[in-house]
Amino acid sequence: MKKFIEEFKQFIARGSVMDMAVGVIIGGAFNAITTSLINDIIMPVLGIFTGSISFAEQSVTIQGAVITYGNFIQAVLNFLIMAFVVFCLVKTMNRLHRKRKEAPAEPPTPPAPSNEEKLLMEIRDLLKEKQ
Repeated sequence: MKKFIEEFKQFIARGSVMDMAVGVIIGGAFNAITTSLINDIIMPVLGIFTGSISFAEQSVTIQGAVITYGNFIQAVLNFLIMAFVVFCLVKTMNRLHRKRKEAPAEPPTPPAPSNEEKLLMEIRDLLKEKQ
């Protein structure tokens, strides 16, 4: 599990163009699902622990400025879930590509015996017949 988490951290920090492209595409596709998961399931559960109905509505007012830290936490959780989903998909795709590359090719046919080997086999067979 520790290795999996380390790979996930490297994936987020790497910033490879291909990984980012995959992330954007998959992120767009799963945006509605993860937004619903965060808004409708995770945040209400967190709201239970904070004593509020919606965690996203959590805020602090400092000298008239309203800081809605709940929205920020919600956005961070949304990002982490999206990044994790993309990471798992890319990891699975990489594993499939590795298996294709590592798939054993048909074993090469052995080369035809040389003249010396043929002669030695004949001698061996003649010795066996004499015994």
